[in-house]
Amino acid sequence: MSAAGKKAIAAPGYGVVEWISTACRFATDRNDFRRNLLVNLGLFAAGVWVARNLSDFDLMSPQPII
Repeated sequence: MSAAGKKAIAAPGYGVVEWISTACRFATDRNDFRRNLLVNLGLFAAGVWVARNLSDFDLMSPQPII
């Protein structure tokens, strides 16, 4: 086989580092409404997940009568 037919192999961590840097640039771009909307919806979804899964109380359960 010739070297021209082989694909270049990237470093193992390069994809993750590139993905993180792209996500940071995506989150910090102040000029794009759609990106800001997606970031805000993602943060909202993360907050809802934390509130539903990591809380010790259930807001939908009947409250005790005092």
